[in-house]
Amino acid sequence: MGKHIHTGRFTTENEENIVVFIIGMRVNKRLKIHKWLPVFSAMAPMIKELHQHKEKLGFLSQEMYFGLRTTVMIQYWRSTEDLITYAKDKLHLTAWRNFNKKVGNNDAVGIYHETYYVRQGNYESLYGNMPLYGLAKAMKHTPITKETITAKKRLRQAE
Repeated sequence: MGKHIHTGRFTTENEENIVVFIIGMRVNKRLKIHKWLPVFSAMAPMIKELHQHKEKLGFLSQEMYFGLRTTVMIQYWRSTEDLITYAKDKLHLTAWRNFNKKVGNNDAVGIYHETYYVRQGNYESLYGNMPLYGLAKAMKHTPITKETITAKKRLRQAE
């Protein structure tokens, strides 16, 4: 059964500061599976942990994409402090140490992350005929009204 589609146009409230964390990996040498598969496999237990302990960890939600060479995960967090605390968590720290020991500077696989701290009122969203997705899974999902009809209004800027 598919996800429930919310017919119409929706947005999210932007009353809270949020952290957007983009993380992923890139397979640079496909035949070096013994180098990139452990990196790829290390994510599943961390994702499971994040979903099981969302409130405690400050993790809000995520979306994940798999390309031919590159994976991308977009995560939403309550604060940079929560994200940094999780980076020091045993499960993450173990995966990071294993990566450095097994892969290090080997060019068979690449990893990346970007962190964006976004203050309340400085982000907006629009979802048309979509299931809960992205920020809408993390924040209050509300119908578009005349007060939120444009991106400028959703960003609380005068027209």
